[in-house]
Amino acid sequence: MSELHKFLFEGLPVRGMLVRLTDAWGDLLARRGVERAYPQPVRELLGEMSAAAVLMQANIKFDGALILQLHGDGPVKLAVAEAQPDLALRATATLVGTVEPGSGLEALVNPHGRGRCAITLDPRQRLPGQQPYQGVVPLHGDRREPLAELAQVLEHYMLQSEQLDTKLVLAADDKIAAGLLIQRLPVEGAGNLGDAGERNEDGIGRSEDFKRIAMLAGTLTRAELLSLDADTLLRRLFWEENLRRFAPLSGANGPRFACSCSRGRVARMLAGLGRDEFDSLIAERGEADVTCEFCGARYRFDAVDSAEVFSPPRDQPPTSRAVQ
Repeated sequence: MSELHKFLFEGLPVRGMLVRLTDAWGDLLARRGVERAYPQPVRELLGEMSAAAVLMQANIKFDGALILQLHGDGPVKLAVAEAQPDLALRATATLVGTVEPGSGLEALVNPHGRGRCAITLDPRQRLPGQQPYQGVVPLHGDRREPLAELAQVLEHYMLQSEQLDTKLVLAADDKIAAGLLIQRLPVEGAGNLGDAGERNEDGIGRSEDFKRIAMLAGTLTRAELLSLDADTLLRRLFWEENLRRFAPLSGANGPRFACSCSRGRVARMLAGLGRDEFDSLIAERGEADVTCEFCGARYRFDAVDSAEVFSPPRDQPPTSRAVQ
């Protein structure tokens, strides 16, 4: 069962989280089916993105969707992982070229140096005029060196956006997607263990406790992250540290696959085409057939449905059935 574990290092300004996506990751891959299955490097990238999205959502406790996106200039044009406040997650990727076996992050999304990572926070209840917050970073470091791993990109992002030292370890295969996050606690707010006169950025790179724990986390291998259970992994890494662990989140309260698509949302998207274009599409094909890229659900709209899509809500006739 997929689980999220949270813990604190007692007496130290450091916190951590460990996520293991098993059934949630399996459900997500199964939705693609055999014919639409992603190449292995893309599956691994999406798995790492899914684990990272859950960790980041749980870390900030945001009341809305956290959307992690990679925009690429390679064979992966776009990769998306989305985590909701209740840790429901979904992910998808758009491919435009051939993916070579063993391709890493740079070959997949950044061969020409124009790849970008975007993190969007979309509030569940938006105020009038409120827009989602989005932060965008390139896929290179301060010296413009290409970053070889997603974990490095996100560490760089969090250092810039939150001014907090962060260590991430991510890995995925066809059975599990997992991630470990270690972060220096902010000097303001709950759990403050630092000088009240400090700012978050003042502590960058200065915490010897964080450096030591991050170094321990950095010894974790991909094979260990994918194969060890939470108790064994944390004991193997931090057996000399005093951890305060919280009850793991799993099942209905933990990470799980879920898609927020619906016939109504697809209808609103089609309405954005305009009635003339929509009716032209129906006349040409007999129906509009839309498949959700996240979950594979199919929604069909015929000529009768045109009145439903473009009529005011009070005049809408009963909807026709969607093919799921």
